[in-house]
This record gives sequence, structure tokens and C-alpha cells, in this order.
Amino acid sequence: MLELVKAGGWPMIPLLLLTVVGLAIIVERFWSLRRKAVLPPGLGDEVRAWAARGRLDPAHIDSLRRTSPLGTLLAAALDVRHRPREEIRERVEDVGRHLVHRMERFLNTLGTIAAAGPLLGLFGTVVGMIQMFLGILDHGVGDVNQLAGGIGKALVCTATGMIVAVPALMFHRYFRGRIAEYIVAMEHEAIGLMDTLDTRQIAVPAELQPTASAPQPAAHAGLS
Repeated sequence: MLELVKAGGWPMIPLLLLTVVGLAIIVERFWSLRRKAVLPPGLGDEVRAWAARGRLDPAHIDSLRRTSPLGTLLAAALDVRHRPREEIRERVEDVGRHLVHRMERFLNTLGTIAAAGPLLGLFGTVVGMIQMFLGILDHGVGDVNQLAGGIGKALVCTATGMIVAVPALMFHRYFRGRIAEYIVAMEHEAIGLMDTLDTRQIAVPAELQPTASAPQPAAHAGLS
């Protein structure tokens, strides 16, 4: 491996840096986007049970907000639970956009690595070819070592660029798909909570209910 890096020359340095950064992002995203960390099992059912029983004090909502992205979304709906459904939906959508941005952290960087890897590999190829032709210019076509060195540098850089780009592109698409799946599941849980809030019966004391006013007697025309 070290011999290959030496054969590729200095263009291998940025490619190796991209490899390290890409690997770190992949490991971090795998840990952060675990399903139980984003969508804890049974959390939606538990929150709907809270809403049905009326256990919606601020302490419960604050603790829910700190559990996971799903908890943050459901807590946002509970914060405005006394407002009309459309306003609750708007709050959920607004918080959902922030959560998506948070879950997509570093994915733009991973996509940049996937795009930049082949370009850096091509750059190394060009450098190798330039070195090869300069060697031909200085020593003629009879120096096989100069030709082999330039061609080797070109091939090693090209292969390294592809090795960096292909996994980065695959994991970038994979994480995008996983986030899209999480978004659909979180939306389903939020809709279920809003339905629970809509169907929850709120008892109103009888003395606070409006009483029907007695009908007024109809006026009769006088007889002439």
C-alpha cells in the first residue's frame, strides 16, 4: 500500500485526506441515524396515550423534546395543541424542516467527496502524463523507467480517485434514502397525534355552558 502511495506521487495526498474524511462521515452518520435514536420504539404510542389521558404538563413535553428527533416533532405539536389543526400542522412542518436539515448534516460534504474524488484522480493522471512526456523530452523514448513512472502515477491516481468516489456516492444515496424513510414515519406519527388531539373530549362544567334564551311571545295585531 505504501508503495502504491509513493508511486502515485503528491496528488495522492488530497485523495488520502478525502478518504479519511469520508470514512469519518460514514461512521458518524451510521451512529447518528440509528433507527432507535431517531424513532424510539413505542414513543408515538406513549405520547398518544399521554394526550388521551390529558397528561400534557410542561415537564413531560420538555423531557419528550430531549429524547429524539421524533420526540422533538411530537413536542412541537403538543406545544400548540390548543390551536386549530392547520396551525398545528404548520408548526410540525416548520420543525420537521429543521430536523431534516439536522439529519442531513455532513451529507453535502460526503456528496462533494464523491464528486471530487474522480476529478482529483484525473488531476493525478494529468500530472503523471505530463511527467512522462517531460521525461521523453529530456531522455528520449529509450528510458523505460521514466515512461513507467509516469504511467504508473497516472494509473494509481485514477484508481484511487474511483476507490474514494464510489463508496462515498453509495453511502450518500443510502443515507438520503434512510432519512426519507424516517421523514415518512415521523409524519405518520405526527398525524396520529393530531388525530388523538382532535378526538379527545374536553369536559366543560354545566354552569359554564350557555343556556338557551326563552322564546319571546309573538306580537298580535290589534282588532279594529
